[in-house]
Amino acid sequence: QVQLVESGGGLVQAGGSLRLSCAASGRTGSMYAMGWFRQAPGKKRDFVATIEWSGGSTDYADSVKGRFTISRDNAKNTVYLQMNSLKPEDTAVYYCAADMSGTSAQGMGNTWEYDYWGRGTQVTVSS
Repeated sequence: QVQLVESGGGLVQAGGSLRLSCAASGRTGSMYAMGWFRQAPGKKRDFVATIEWSGGSTDYADSVKGRFTISRDNAKNTVYLQMNSLKPEDTAVYYCAADMSGTSAQGMGNTWEYDYWGRGTQVTVSS
């Protein structure tokens, strides 16, 4: 089992920045990758970014490339999402997730590729 707890969400004006954190506990030594997803009201949960836990390779959704940066601190078992140049359309609940088996390496960004999920943190960007 892996437990994930997100933090860092809030209300920010368009053009501003936020940094989300996700602290992992439990069987963190078996994690292959961690990812961030987001879900706006009435919409499906969408892929945002992912990072390979050991090698550090990253991938991003086209909508956030150049604005968001995913990183990790292995010693703290924490993954971060630095979000810059925020837009109103970035408003959503942001979830972190852990892939234990490597299925996310396919690069498809599907929710079923991840085994454990946090409860989410709300990000609201005002215009």
